[in-house]
Amino acid sequence: MTLYNFTPESNTNDWYILNDVVVGGRSNGKFKIDNEGHGMFYGNVSLANNGGFSSVRYQFKTKDVSGHSKIKLRIKGDGKTYQFRIKTNSRDYASYIYEFETTKDWITIEIPFSKLYPSFRGKRLNQPNFEGKFLSEIAFLIGNKTPQEFQLLIDSIELK
Repeated sequence: MTLYNFTPESNTNDWYILNDVVVGGRSNGKFKIDNEGHGMFYGNVSLANNGGFSSVRYQFKTKDVSGHSKIKLRIKGDGKTYQFRIKTNSRDYASYIYEFETTKDWITIEIPFSKLYPSFRGKRLNQPNFEGKFLSEIAFLIGNKTPQEFQLLIDSIELK
């Protein structure tokens, strides 16, 4: 099942940026469709004013994902570490997180549901990992406690 497949006609209005400005920070992330039709999450992370993260999120009507066991990403990065995040309900405070390294080549990452751990505001919660029942939001976040420019290309996001 495809959660999102980017094309030159993709509408970025479905995605929104959430930067550390919500806590006073100065990071600046952006999202657009590049010339080849990939989602491009890019910008810079700043540590000013206790900042340090940028994210791009996509919310959708809650999906029953109990017939699947993993998420498959096709991405191309910049050699930096990112987080893939999900929420079972978009109103939940906690997210389930999987950290991954990127390369400057296209790669496929498969994320078993059981590897998505719960976290809130950068702190791991003492709760079970993702149960794999429902999904209503996906996101990519960069926040490596380093001021840096970043760029992540996203081709597709699927359930397996």
